[in-house]
Amino acid sequence: MNKIASLSVVLLVMLGLAPSFASAEMAPDFSLKTLTGDNVRLAEQRGDIILINFWASWCGPCIQEMPKLDQLAEKYQGLGVQVWGINVETDTAAANAYLAKLPVTFPILFDSENNVSKAYAIKAMPTTVIINKDGEVSAVHHGYQSGYEKKYEADIKKLLRQ
Repeated sequence: MNKIASLSVVLLVMLGLAPSFASAEMAPDFSLKTLTGDNVRLAEQRGDIILINFWASWCGPCIQEMPKLDQLAEKYQGLGVQVWGINVETDTAAANAYLAKLPVTFPILFDSENNVSKAYAIKAMPTTVIINKDGEVSAVHHGYQSGYEKKYEADIKKLLRQ
């Protein structure tokens, strides 16, 4: 992420425009269609740790992060951890084109009406929300720089120990 983008994320957080969930606040429930056409509902995933990454194909840091998220998904899938990518674009053509060139193994969901991103008060791209086994928001990360995946992994390991 370049310096301007990093400063933008910091400014959003400081101004209170980026999502800020209280510890143990329930994650807003939602149901979205996946790339394969299946419906996925968050509330039906209780018992698993869910890492949700809000992204867009026009977002450079989002695209940089996708392979790292795919590695996390593959590493932790057998331990009750799910990684979901939620694309926030109203037109899914660009996201579909990106995924056709560089597919990922984790589910991609489409929030083309932006209802879920509004429920989560997403103001920065990408934003990663980690939800514990009880459906509570455990961590929120704004933006992406190389190495952020280590933060996500630390959050996941902490939740797995609980």
